[in-house]
Amino acid sequence: MNRRIEYKWRLREIMAARGLNNISDLLPLLTDRGITLSDSQIYRLVGQKPERMSLALLGAITDALECSVEDLCHFEAVSSNSRLRRTVGSTVEPISLNETIQPRRARVRPTDR
Repeated sequence: MNRRIEYKWRLREIMAARGLNNISDLLPLLTDRGITLSDSQIYRLVGQKPERMSLALLGAITDALECSVEDLCHFEAVSSNSRLRRTVGSTVEPISLNETIQPRRARVRPTDR
């Protein structure tokens, strides 16, 4: 029986729960921890599932967002012979975004002419 591991990358959800709405909010947190990435690298990291990642970057993200690896990645073991899925580490509770996210009021400033 062949099995493969699938995962959900939840960085965007965790950032939103912590009040970080842009990639520019994440950049200084990673820089303080010795990780320097370009804007495009951070954009891909937040928006897409990473296939490879250094442990230093993973450690910096978990430290900056005060979460664990299990919070960032939700793993599932999938059998290719059947359509059954078994969750690996099923003790992870999803973050309720309705309770944790508060919208920020926009400020409109007059332009200087």
